[in-house]
Amino acid sequence: MELYSIPTGNFKLDGGAMFGVVPKSIWNKINPADANNMCTWAMRCMLIQEGNRLVLIDNGIGNKQDAKFMGHYYLHGDDTLDLSLAKHGFHRNDITDVILTHLHFDHCGGSIEKEGDLLVPAFKNATFWSNERHWKWAVEPNAREKASFLKENILPIQESGQLKFIETHAGDFPSFIRIRQAFGHTDAMMLPQVTYKGKEVLFMADLLPSTGHIPLPYVMAYDMFPLTTLNEKKSFLTEAVENDYILFFEHDPETECCTLQITEKGIRMKEGFTLDAV
Repeated sequence: MELYSIPTGNFKLDGGAMFGVVPKSIWNKINPADANNMCTWAMRCMLIQEGNRLVLIDNGIGNKQDAKFMGHYYLHGDDTLDLSLAKHGFHRNDITDVILTHLHFDHCGGSIEKEGDLLVPAFKNATFWSNERHWKWAVEPNAREKASFLKENILPIQESGQLKFIETHAGDFPSFIRIRQAFGHTDAMMLPQVTYKGKEVLFMADLLPSTGHIPLPYVMAYDMFPLTTLNEKKSFLTEAVENDYILFFEHDPETECCTLQITEKGIRMKEGFTLDAV
């Protein structure tokens, strides 16, 4: 097995929304905001190569949205999905499976591209993986979360015939990937976990967007059920520190991976490093 970090570019989100009830005087030291209170975040995906399977976890924001939409998020940086795949000798047509941790636009927007007036899968030869509970949550969104679930990112996946749910097609799902679930950020978000070089690597998605969110009270205002997130963080972090997991961060602007340690302040980052250093 080989694991690759696939950065797809950076974007900006409101710092207060990203850190919830934590005061700006504290979180601004972690990820300093610009004059508009916006902080830079990564959109970092993971590629897993095992046998004849090439599995991509999430795919960033994509490029089909209009300038007005993109202007809200200040996309910047030189990384793109295609360039990052090419760096490791791959093309998007080589991808056999795309696991969508959840269907917020910054995680699944790259699934669909425009061909003229048509919306078509950007990964022609891939199966897209979600779960029935989260899919229903996304296509029948609540008013608070509706702006994150864009129908043009979601419905064409199912219309293409390339969508499968992990419950109903378990036999087709890559057997070397374990799917964990979390319910605080959004309903039934998936957290892929793999055994790699003798270590457990856990893709944190938006349960833990960055190393700055490791302290328990640091819960995003975007989360639908913050107390659920709080309890999930405590459970996952305890498991991770006890078993020396490697955590992979999708949104941390600096740190790709880290291990954990117990300190007098609770569980904190032990060592940060890149995925290729594992």
